[in-house]
Amino acid sequence: MGRQITTKKLAKNMTLSLVAQLISLAASFVFGMIVPRYIDEYQYSYWQMYLLYVGYVGVLHFGLLDGLVLRYSQYDYDELDKARLRSQFQLLLGFTSALAFLTCLASSFFLEGVTLWIVVLVAIGIITKNIFTYTSYTFQITNRITQYAILVILQKAVYAITVIVLLSCKVNDFYWYCVADLLGDVVAFVIGAFLNRGLYFGKALALKECFKESWLNVSAGIMLMIANFSFGFLIGGAKMVIQWRWDELIFGKVAFSFSVSNLFLTFVTAIGVVLFPSLKRMDEDQLPNLYVKIRDTISPLLFYVMLLYFPGCWILELWLPAYSESLVYIGILLPIIIFSTKVSLLTNNYLKAYRREKMMLLINVISVVIGFILFLLGAYVFSSLDFVLYSTVFVIMLRSIASEVAVMKYVKKNFTLDYIVEFVMTVAFVAIVQLLSLWWACLAYFGVLVVYSVLYRKRIALVFKQVGGVLSKKKTQNSSATSESAIAPTSEKDSEEEGNLPASDNEESEKENNESEEN
Repeated sequence: MGRQITTKKLAKNMTLSLVAQLISLAASFVFGMIVPRYIDEYQYSYWQMYLLYVGYVGVLHFGLLDGLVLRYSQYDYDELDKARLRSQFQLLLGFTSALAFLTCLASSFFLEGVTLWIVVLVAIGIITKNIFTYTSYTFQITNRITQYAILVILQKAVYAITVIVLLSCKVNDFYWYCVADLLGDVVAFVIGAFLNRGLYFGKALALKECFKESWLNVSAGIMLMIANFSFGFLIGGAKMVIQWRWDELIFGKVAFSFSVSNLFLTFVTAIGVVLFPSLKRMDEDQLPNLYVKIRDTISPLLFYVMLLYFPGCWILELWLPAYSESLVYIGILLPIIIFSTKVSLLTNNYLKAYRREKMMLLINVISVVIGFILFLLGAYVFSSLDFVLYSTVFVIMLRSIASEVAVMKYVKKNFTLDYIVEFVMTVAFVAIVQLLSLWWACLAYFGVLVVYSVLYRKRIALVFKQVGGVLSKKKTQNSSATSESAIAPTSEKDSEEEGNLPASDNEESEKENNESEEN
């Protein structure tokens, strides 16, 4: 069984992961803000179509990788049955390669032009995306966040740098930007495989035992996979319906709005990645208080973050005048960050920690069904793009509330008043943005925030106090660590923490620690 995560270790993991996501944020900024300025609107729209559909190839492992997360997150690297995991990687690589080949072969008979290009590139993504996911999951489940951060940085950096090179060479064809995405996956996979050689190279299970293991993983993970992808299906479903119903230019402008909203969600994925293995290793009686602390922090912060919409719109209108229509769509979609963050960071991780994947699945499938019904009504009955976007926000809000109601049963807390306040804040923001000019809307929303801050003054004061305390404590620890390192050699414990000891020494040290705890 893996070692429990201390508060200090959890904070360190989150810090490392957030550093990696700074790179992701920079890359997302390049993709969302720089590329549409330098390639024409049709090429940008085709690129967004590729990104839309390649985002779903992760379902084609059918829960195998999510099963690995659920079944092995409590183990450290040295405790893993490496032959068992190697067999799963080989099976995954063979299956996705065959699927990609068949997709390319079939599409060559029925498609042509831009559509054929998109399908072929998505087919290649079936391989690269899934093997990259396997690589990142192996670091995640064993709580080696430093290596995970390196992997994320490499993937995003290679992608972003390649895109910048293409832009500097004035490349306008969308498929080269798709190749840049695939190249990032491949480079990160190669480096990850080198750092994690024991889970790729060597003897694997016999074929019969391999299929038996894969069945266990798929059985454990398929519900979690569907639950995790359901948010993507909600957002992607709206985008798909818009692409089917309206032309490429409208789709491109709506896709741009979604990408801007996604910039605000970049950090959430990183924290969630760190949080789940940590929750698996915590005592169950610690989980409710941690839930309340995280929830009480993220909701106020995100309402303040939404204030950035107004200066952001002013800048975007100057930078990308061709996408000025998208600013209205962004105003409708931005409240998604409030509810998506809580689901990604809190409710999904807690339902996984309590092994309530069936509940996650039920909530998410119902949300997707309701969403698609509303999207199709908006597109084909009312012919209203705004209706589709409002429906997206509504369904994501509904999903968030339903998930929290499910979690309340286990954390034994009641957030009904918070739901009401968050709903009112969301409606107020959207109404203000739609009814008032930009700067009058900014003043009006600032007034709403002032009222919110007065109502929750104690909670908000506590948030700022905790953030200030963490920063001052970190500064003090860094100062003392610097002075201590100047007069003392590195202790065995510190070496182990940084991973400098050989594996055998680590095991002996851990065994001695366990024996002393028992005594």
